[in-house]
Amino acid sequence: MTNKKYIEEEQTIQIETSEGMVEVMKKPDMEEPKKKITSVQDLPGVGPASIEKLAAAGFHDLMSIAVATPGEIVGATEMSEATAKKIIAIARANLEMEFTSGEEILKKREKMLKITCGSVELDKLMGGGFETGAITEAYGQYGSGKSQIAHTLAVRVQLPPDKGGAGGTAVYIDTEGTFRPERIVQMAKACGLDPQEALKNIKIAKAFNSDHQMLLAEKVEDLIKQGFNVKLVIVDSLTAHFRAEFIGRGTLADRQQRINKHMHALMKIADKYNIAVYVTNQVMAKPDQFFGDPTEAIGGHIVAHNSTYRLYLRRGKKGTRVAKMVDAPNMPEAEAIFQVTEDGIKDA
Repeated sequence: MTNKKYIEEEQTIQIETSEGMVEVMKKPDMEEPKKKITSVQDLPGVGPASIEKLAAAGFHDLMSIAVATPGEIVGATEMSEATAKKIIAIARANLEMEFTSGEEILKKREKMLKITCGSVELDKLMGGGFETGAITEAYGQYGSGKSQIAHTLAVRVQLPPDKGGAGGTAVYIDTEGTFRPERIVQMAKACGLDPQEALKNIKIAKAFNSDHQMLLAEKVEDLIKQGFNVKLVIVDSLTAHFRAEFIGRGTLADRQQRINKHMHALMKIADKYNIAVYVTNQVMAKPDQFFGDPTEAIGGHIVAHNSTYRLYLRRGKKGTRVAKMVDAPNMPEAEAIFQVTEDGIKDA
């Protein structure tokens, strides 16, 4: 008499009989059809509680699982490392993670938008405006115009594409208390927008520490899923909390690792949803440099490598500001002079 207990293993099955376990080859009609896995809910061995924990940690789709490390999955769900490796392998097997041709990338870049800032010279320096699908970092001393550009972009992103905008809303992550609604009202009037509507189309969040800041960046995706047409994410400033919380050389590696993770989250949002990301950065003076400008951005190579465009802002003559293109994949190193006026950014 044969017991109805089957133990599947590769191309054979073991059938338990009264005489013991007998291993036989599978027949074609004995194989169960494999279910196509298209979402996190379809992953074998992942229950409702684990799905909820994964979602809370930002793992909403197969791609986010496929590119995660086992340690990240274990930290989010408290499942075993073996199970984490298994679901990562299954997610990768069910995704078409292949190479893309340059022609397809070119077609994707045709959907890219340029958000103008009001200064023809600065827009020219940026190749026509601040690009969606990319991270633009602006660093400089206090009063160099970093936050003023942020306010200008938050307003101008709401303009239609034919007027130099992106027809979308902005998310403003404020870490230093620099957001001023009064400036938005002034700039909106100058652009011909309704000030109240302009303020409604800017979602502001005050980050109180680095953990909160990183969480807010991850929550931008939730806003998009709720129906908000987010086309600009501003982080002002990127490194303020990290600089205050991680003090001394002993914490440098941990600080850089967390900044790196934060930048990768921002890049993922920019690339996935065709969003422009604008981050401001603090600077420090290098006391050992005797020639040239001793000013250097905080965050070192981590921030520099993760930024698509890098602008160095400084004060110029007679109240002007100077923007220098430090690094860009397709733009030459050059400078632009602009002014900060009541109406926003203008040519000097």
